[in-house]
Amino acid sequence: MNPERFRSYGPWLEKTYGCRVYRIGVDGLFSCPNRNSDGSGGCIYCDGTGSKAAYLRPEGKLSHSDAFDPRASEVILFHPLPLSERIASIRRQIARGNEFVRRRYKAEKVSLYFQAWTNTYGTVAELKALYDAALEVMPFCEFIVSTRPDQIDEAKADLLASYKGKVQRVWVELGLQSGNDRTLERINRGHTVERYLAAVRLLHKKGILVSTHVILGLPGEGFADYAHTAAVVASAKSDAVKIHNLDVCGGTALYDQFLKGEIAVPSEARHLEATELFLRHIPANVLIQRFLCETPSHRLAAPRRFCDKNSFVIALRSLMETDKVVQGDLYEQQRHT
Repeated sequence: MNPERFRSYGPWLEKTYGCRVYRIGVDGLFSCPNRNSDGSGGCIYCDGTGSKAAYLRPEGKLSHSDAFDPRASEVILFHPLPLSERIASIRRQIARGNEFVRRRYKAEKVSLYFQAWTNTYGTVAELKALYDAALEVMPFCEFIVSTRPDQIDEAKADLLASYKGKVQRVWVELGLQSGNDRTLERINRGHTVERYLAAVRLLHKKGILVSTHVILGLPGEGFADYAHTAAVVASAKSDAVKIHNLDVCGGTALYDQFLKGEIAVPSEARHLEATELFLRHIPANVLIQRFLCETPSHRLAAPRRFCDKNSFVIALRSLMETDKVVQGDLYEQQRHT
């Protein structure tokens, strides 16, 4: 019997909860501390969508054209709204998302996912009001909050931990992107590797699970850098990872560099090799929640041709079987040398 090549999140969810579980992604109408109020600044790869779920974007996958439109990634101007309006919006989104995942994916249970922008960027009182209102809408298996390492502190970690009695698991997704400080500076990430490590330590101390976001293919990085990022994730004891290939969206600083020929975007084949290497350098028990980006075509300058996630997973399993490798094999080798 062939060994499982990597530890997939989907099967883990079904085994843990005994049924199909899907996330309901919501936009809590947060902003980002790394962007200015006029929409400028931010990470060089970030456009104006804030990583919203496709069904929450009016344009999303419902676009009438797959042709790239550099104007599609509009800059978001952050205008603070009253808490009451934000709560009403979140409740509408949950209703829409619940209908979507149950109809399309036959979900039997759902998790609540504060997905767009920086979801701990606010006062503890504001966060509590938003989280409480959202979690009261219906029963959820998991409560998941996506944020930045520099927006986690003791008070916010305590607030997140307070929901452990209301759901079965509380997760925080932290954007690391690279384990190299020089890369973080180059992409204008706005935090250091040590800030990420400190945030993970604090969250784990409170009994909160952590998923780490990384990008393979960032400017100036190669396979040695990916292995180093994997080592950082391993040292933090991250419970899960989300891996992304490098996408170039219109309206970003990265797009400007792409137009000038200053950067190259990894191909599907290179991302496969990079992903295999990364997986081999992280512990076998780390859950793998994502392998690549799913940016709508009309916002995507490059790569214009890339396989879908299911095809990628099939290709990755085939590559790892051919190479006779599994997640964590190089990590274990290095641990015992």
